[in-house]
Amino acid sequence: MDVQRAKQIVSTPSSDIEVQFNGVSVWIDRIHEDEKTATVHLRGPGEERTQVGIEDLKEIMH
Repeated sequence: MDVQRAKQIVSTPSSDIEVQFNGVSVWIDRIHEDEKTATVHLRGPGEERTQVGIEDLKEIMH
């Protein structure tokens, strides 16, 4: 994924956009444009957040 698309997803109020990191669905919480990373957390009850490379995120088309 590129930085611009990640920013679009974060600014979209809909939860219809699925993003995966290493095959696991995640929410993008924040974009760190200078570092080309994003803070994400798992979809569901878990609140653990981690910082990952934006290029490692994948948008899933349904």
